[in-house]
Amino acid sequence: QVQLVESGGGSVQAGGSLRLSCAASGSIFSIDAMGWYRQAPGKQRELVVTITSGGTTNYADSVKGRFTISRDNAKNTVNLQMNSLKPEDTFVYYCYARLATYQRKNYSEYWGQGTQVTVSS
Repeated sequence: QVQLVESGGGSVQAGGSLRLSCAASGSIFSIDAMGWYRQAPGKQRELVVTITSGGTTNYADSVKGRFTISRDNAKNTVNLQMNSLKPEDTFVYYCYARLATYQRKNYSEYWGQGTQVTVSS
């Protein structure tokens, strides 16, 4: 019943910027945290950044200073502003949420379908 829908992916040249968005919908009672992970084919999914409902952030060292997460708790959305993009930022980016539903008021993890980000040199 819960959906996370990402948007904003695409192709840019190195040094460019993209802004990703993720909207959570469904029978959401409470969101503990949301964020972004990324994955390349044949590789493990890795942290980009997470943010709690209280605003605490956790950035991967590889993106710190270039990427910025923001949230709108009222709309159950998060955004990821990606600046100074590098070819090594080329991944599928996945939205993440840890939330509780009205039916089950314990926290579970949910994932979006992923959105491709390609950075060319």
